Parts: sequence; structure tokens; C-alpha cells
Amino acid sequence: MSKVRLLQAFRKATMSQASDLSTPSRRAKVTKPAAAKAVSPDEPTPPCFVRKLRKAAVGTGCDIRLRVSVLGNPEPKLRWYRNKEPLPPNEAQDPGGLWIRDCRTCDAGLYTCVASNTLGEATSSAVLAVMDLGEG
Repeated sequence: MSKVRLLQAFRKATMSQASDLSTPSRRAKVTKPAAAKAVSPDEPTPPCFVRKLRKAAVGTGCDIRLRVSVLGNPEPKLRWYRNKEPLPPNEAQDPGGLWIRDCRTCDAGLYTCVASNTLGEATSSAVLAVMDLGEG
């Protein structure tokens, strides 16, 4: 096939696609489950993670924040654990997550956040890997 005919075939194909702009997109529809219902902000609800912990890896000496987002009414209190051992409350913990500063290999492990209020409890866990990069 000559270059001219190839170019003409390409133009014809693209022109027919451009003229067919009324074709609907084939993206999947996202619908709420039938059981889902609107909840008033003042209605008491048990804790629910809207952002769960995610596995992460960091080099030694780096800072990392393990992020969570929790909804519930009354506002859930968060407790943090590393390898099933409770972490003492400190300024590195806030409603949005847990900061781990100047990571060391001993900081690696399974981190768990437990959110609780008077109506219940929710849990999210993830592994943090700390790699010794040989710096220092």
C-alpha cells in the first residue's frame, strides 16, 4: 500500500470516529448498594475507617506517616499498636495518623490502629518495612 493510500485510509478511519461522538462511554457505573442510607451527622454511629492503613516501606533515618481516616459519632478515639504491643500515646499520634520519625529497623512490624467509641470498634492493620540503606 502506498503512503498516500495509507494516509487516506487513516483519515477516513479517524473522520468516521470523530463523527460518531454520540456513542456513550463504556465506563462502568458506580452505584451505591441498596442497603446504603444517608446518615445524619448527629446520628450516633460506630467507628468506620474511610481510609485504612496501607503497607509501606521506608529507609532508615527517614520519617513516615501512617495515615488513617475514621468516621463515627461520638468521635472515635484511636489506639495504636506495633506487633500487638500498645504504643504509648504521644504527640506523634493525631486523628489523621501516626508519625514515625527517624525510622530504625526496630520500627518495622505490623501496625494496627483501633478506633473505638461507645457504639463499637473498628480495626485497620498494615506492615511497615524499614530497610537499612547502609547510610550512616
